[in-house]
Amino acid sequence: MQIRISARHGHLSDATQAKITAKLERLPRLFERLTAIEVTVDLEHRENPAVDLRVSAEHKHDFVATEQAGDLMASLDGCLHKLEQQLRKYKQKVQDHHKREGLRQQPARAEPDAGPP
Repeated sequence: MQIRISARHGHLSDATQAKITAKLERLPRLFERLTAIEVTVDLEHRENPAVDLRVSAEHKHDFVATEQAGDLMASLDGCLHKLEQQLRKYKQKVQDHHKREGLRQQPARAEPDAGPP
């Protein structure tokens, strides 16, 4: 899994990038088929930084979340919360789909002929 962090209108320190990476490395616990994570931090408004998080998964379109809060880490936490909800919902949908599909494939029981009345 690749993690790419970029900043607009500013620069993130190595310590901040390490904190962001540490938080993002927990995502595969929810959904193990993640291939890439892209984080874009918009520092145009220093008092309200915005975080855009895009996660790519195998056989699925990207999951996207955006958050803007008073602190960079608060923005990241809010964004992670939104993304975790999306991943949980998708995983549950996939699991339910497989359960229903297995029920359809069971052979139909042939009822014995009761004979003429």
